[in-house]
Amino acid sequence: MTHTIRDKQKLVARVRRIRGQVEAIERALDGEAGCEQIMHLIAGARGAMAGLMAEVVEDHVRTHLVDAGIYPDALNAVAAEQLIDVIRTYLK
Repeated sequence: MTHTIRDKQKLVARVRRIRGQVEAIERALDGEAGCEQIMHLIAGARGAMAGLMAEVVEDHVRTHLVDAGIYPDALNAVAAEQLIDVIRTYLK
């Protein structure tokens, strides 16, 4: 079982929250909200999407690249943690 299936409910809930944020942007545009408000909404949705990506990438690294029990030639765990930290920083 892959990590996206194992964490399906949690990931779907995040996607639904992101959908709500995108719909809020649409409502703000339809309602002719000010630029500042729209930019804040867009920034929030972008951050939520980046957070979702970071979570999926982190789970992928931990599940498919580091688990030496499943993959005997797995990466060094310290190197994997460093990679995850870099990805999280980049996606912020």
